[in-house]
Amino acid sequence: MGKQKTLIVVVGPTAVGKTALAIKLANYFKTAIISADSRQFYSEMNIGTAKPSPEELNQATHYFINSHSISEEYNAGDFEREALIRLSELFKNQEVVIAVGGSGLFIRALTEGLDDLPKAPEAVRESLNQWFKNEGLEPLKQRLNEIDPEYYFKADIDNPQRVIRAIEVYEASGKPISYFMKNQKSERPFNVITIGLNMNRDLLYERINLRVDNMMEEGLLEEVQSLIQYRNKPALLTVGYAELFNYLDRKISLEEAISLIKQNSRRYAKRQITWFKKYGDTSWFEPHETEKIIDFIEDKIK
Repeated sequence: MGKQKTLIVVVGPTAVGKTALAIKLANYFKTAIISADSRQFYSEMNIGTAKPSPEELNQATHYFINSHSISEEYNAGDFEREALIRLSELFKNQEVVIAVGGSGLFIRALTEGLDDLPKAPEAVRESLNQWFKNEGLEPLKQRLNEIDPEYYFKADIDNPQRVIRAIEVYEASGKPISYFMKNQKSERPFNVITIGLNMNRDLLYERINLRVDNMMEEGLLEEVQSLIQYRNKPALLTVGYAELFNYLDRKISLEEAISLIKQNSRRYAKRQITWFKKYGDTSWFEPHETEKIIDFIEDKIK
């Protein structure tokens, strides 16, 4: 039996600098990057997902970026299957592979596996999406709290996608989603080292605000306009897109929409930090501590 292979997972809040670190690590270990971000798969969503730039994509081989179209259904279970196949290919020639992402569910799918959740009929999903569109997230959150208080207090309940999915599972099976999340980890044929990036909160919030301004300058509004026909897709019920659809529906002004994107991104960052602090065995660093991080990984791999 040869030495076990290692997957280095880079996690942390939005705008903290995960992409930059992942590229440095990929270059140092002469390996490839698997993106575990729930929105960067979609080739039509570029600006609002803070995808690596063409220059960054040229600096290291990335998988699962622009790999799918928003018109396809693609979930964490699909990603788990495809990413494991890709990993086994990469590990034939590499000792180490990098994974990066801020989406806790997709990281968990890759490293531990997800429980098989029942699929709801299309009509159920459509009616929940419609309910959300008409009345907003609050009534759906209340419904989730009624059917599954355990999951309600644990999940990212400001994410419409998660809330709708949880209610869907209940409608499809009559059992709450927490019933299916037995937390039984699937054995993986590789070691996982999880590196968390974090920084002073004020500084992080400043970076988030600046990033949103840059996205608007790069043409986020035009990107959102080009996606109107797909607006009910789960990936577009998210921060950066939902607010601008509300502006296009004339529910709010453009200033309000931009201010809400900043606010919702900051709230999302806070929830990401909470999730990853609870998740697995994460070792935390500041984004600029590249050498320290490399030494730490080298030490672990030995």
